[in-house]
Amino acid sequence: MKTLSKIFLAAMSVTMVVGCAPKTQDFKYLIDEFADVKIMRYRIDAWDSLTLDQKRYAYHLAESAKWGRDILWDQYGKYNLQVRHALEQILENWKGERKGEDWDNFLVYAKRVFFSNGIHHHYAQDKFFPACPKEYFAMLLEGAAVADAQALLEMMYDPEIAPQRRCTDSSKDLVAASGINFYDGGLTRSEVDAFYAGMAAGSGPRPISFGLNSRLVKRDGRVYEEVWNAQSVYGPALEKIIAELEKAAEYAENEAQRAYLALLIDYYRSGDLKTWDDFNIAWVQEKEGAVDVIHGFVEDYEDPLGRKATWESIVEIKDVAASRRSELISANAQWFEDHSPVDARFKKKEVKGVTAKVVEAAVLAGDCYPSTPIGVNLPNADWIRKEYGSKSVTISNITRAYNLAAQESPRSTLAEYAYDEEEVALAKKYLELTNDIHTDLHECLGHGSGQLLPGTPSGALGEYSSTLEEARADLFGLYYVADDKLVELGILPDGEAFKAQYANYIRNGLLTQFTRVELGRDNTEAHMQNRLLIAAWCYEKGLGRSGVEGTTDIIEKKVKDGKTYFVVNDYAGLRGLFGELLAEVQRIKSEGDYAAGKRLVEDYAVKIDYDLHREILERYAALNLKPYGGFVNPEIIPVCKDGEIVDFKISYDEDFLSQSLRYGREYRTL
Repeated sequence: MKTLSKIFLAAMSVTMVVGCAPKTQDFKYLIDEFADVKIMRYRIDAWDSLTLDQKRYAYHLAESAKWGRDILWDQYGKYNLQVRHALEQILENWKGERKGEDWDNFLVYAKRVFFSNGIHHHYAQDKFFPACPKEYFAMLLEGAAVADAQALLEMMYDPEIAPQRRCTDSSKDLVAASGINFYDGGLTRSEVDAFYAGMAAGSGPRPISFGLNSRLVKRDGRVYEEVWNAQSVYGPALEKIIAELEKAAEYAENEAQRAYLALLIDYYRSGDLKTWDDFNIAWVQEKEGAVDVIHGFVEDYEDPLGRKATWESIVEIKDVAASRRSELISANAQWFEDHSPVDARFKKKEVKGVTAKVVEAAVLAGDCYPSTPIGVNLPNADWIRKEYGSKSVTISNITRAYNLAAQESPRSTLAEYAYDEEEVALAKKYLELTNDIHTDLHECLGHGSGQLLPGTPSGALGEYSSTLEEARADLFGLYYVADDKLVELGILPDGEAFKAQYANYIRNGLLTQFTRVELGRDNTEAHMQNRLLIAAWCYEKGLGRSGVEGTTDIIEKKVKDGKTYFVVNDYAGLRGLFGELLAEVQRIKSEGDYAAGKRLVEDYAVKIDYDLHREILERYAALNLKPYGGFVNPEIIPVCKDGEIVDFKISYDEDFLSQSLRYGREYRTL
């Protein structure tokens, strides 16, 4: 995120390394595959370390998170809930035959909709379509007595209706061309920009994130906001959320948790963004509890203008042993800031309150379910981060599940896209560790580093802000993962380990991440754009600059047996390039240089070489792997004795379709 750095392992597309962690006996991580998706389970091993009251606290926070599901579905597009309800009716009520190719294709479509929280691909943003014939789908709708079936059918099969959730084509009107449900009434970008123009001017050192929690609407020529609060269209969901937050507060671990929950409740009731800021200040200063929560309208990735936020939540439990590494990194935050290669004007003179820890997720919800980030850094407001600090977490049970699910597959992208056995051996020895460390650096320090110059508005980079912010945090992590300081601190075992991360990052940025993109399409997702921007810029700028004897280029494009590879020849030279680009991206953010930011993204981050892309996809198809991953949540079940709750047990038995349907029955509000 700028924050929930949908450093999504379903965002990083990092190479999984076989043999990297012990399996848990009799526990299957990979439980379903369809289309381009794999579904996994994750364990909550830290659960048994909690007291009964801590479990009660986590349980009610988890229930509050689940009640936000319909909000996210509606935000993602105005047709989504209608489609989901129709699919639920068919799956619950269809009395006809449930077998054959047409039924199987319908079932894949239903699972894709549940996975994407709507009718657009969760990553590529493009609308997808049922593979079964239209006539067959019509029969299912009629048989399940779905209302407005004909209009619904036409919408699902028509490629001209809501073709993209978030348009990134700068030649189009980004608002008018996006299907995201943040704007209504035929609004254009110029109207949206005009509405918000000047609202942040003169707001002083504590600017309000105007538009973060609202829908902009035009009716009868008038443009106005529909603020999301307990009195709005999302009121039924927010009332359920509030009720569970109030129950959670009864079992909070300390007064600081109760205080920030009270502010969060007030915010949901009023929609007042000043209260949202107060909540974030209180939340970021609470550091003692074993249980924590991310909750609210947080991330603006899905808004084509980078202003409005989707709803999300993660309930998390501290992994005490694993947190020692991230705490050590955060304890040295000032050293990293002081030694950064960026201009001194853009550095923080005093880094405040960087709190870092490793956690286990107890529930994923909203924009974090079923596809989830592996690292989080919040809050987003630059002025809060500057004055009060930030919280940074790495979600260990999610990365562990990815690693162990990969062991259940006989093939990997590493062997296919790595140039030689030396590169493979380097990855097997160091990549899991350096992935975790890069995530820690990205989240703990990268997002919290640097500062805006006085007078630079936080939204100055517009639609390019998400890509550039993720690039900034990634570059910070890449620059420092090769620093001797990490060896000195005992975080890395030696000065060779970072090479696994560098080779993997270039391999992923220029090759493997595009297994996720349809041939001929542009690269549109912010995190993927970030990685391509960095890798492509470094490849171009490193031509003819290698200082290693016998090589010319810092990164060399090689072809072997008809297959393309990108090989790092000069690791020290590559670190230098990462530092150069970090300095420029930080300058762009600090000065609000929209034109320079646009050039970087448009020149390096959007276009994919067609012939290379075709080769990448052909090689990947032969592996029979799924490029995207998501999760089912464990179920937290109260255990009662004599009418009293005496414990909470964790069940891992639910499959993805069953959980999707149960959530639809139990947590429906819209």
